[in-house]
This record gives sequence, C-alpha cells and structure tokens, in this order.
Amino acid sequence: MLVHEMSLSQGVVDVIEAAARREGFTRVRTVWLEIGQLAAVDPEAMRFCFDVVTRGTCIEGAVLEIIATPGQGWCLKCSDSVVIDEPLGACPRCGSHQIQVTGGSELRVKELEVE
Repeated sequence: MLVHEMSLSQGVVDVIEAAARREGFTRVRTVWLEIGQLAAVDPEAMRFCFDVVTRGTCIEGAVLEIIATPGQGWCLKCSDSVVIDEPLGACPRCGSHQIQVTGGSELRVKELEVE
C-alpha cells in the first residue's frame, strides 16, 4: 500500500511546485491536506511518503497537517444524506445498501503557508 501513498504524495508535490512557479513563493512552511475517510489513504503512510518526496524541493521540512473528512452518502431508500464508514456499507438509518457516495473520497491540498 505504501506505493499508493508514494504516488499520491508525489502528485501533491507536483501540484504545490506548480503553484510555487505560478505564484512566486520559494518555501512552504505548512501544508493542510484533506483526506476523505473513503479515499483509501493511510494518513501515517502519507506522512512518511510526503517526507520522502519533498526532499530537495521548496516543500522540504514543511509541516503536513492532515484534515480527515467523513464519508458521506445519499441513501436512496431513506432519501437522506448519511455519514458512512465504507463505500459499500449499509445505511446507518435503514440498513439499505443503496447508497450513492457523495463525499469523503477526496484528497486535496486545502491550504498552504508559504514564504
């Protein structure tokens, strides 16, 4: 699974480096990264990989703050939005498995503190 987080971490670095070129900052102090509960990402593996892939970049040494976001779904039987722990799980209200995932599968850079 570490290969998955390594690839994701490299993608985050690519996004931040592109922003640095576009916006003209030279150093990143803090990265706030939103990781949805349904994103299949291990936060600790992500921290480790982030430290590895940021070496030699303007992000090296930056603090990685991970913001966990809950899984969200729309239950077709209840016609209501519910919090879910897994994409194929049951509705916590009615037990139906007819749930459409509506949130919590994202991985995105929410904010940067830069110089």
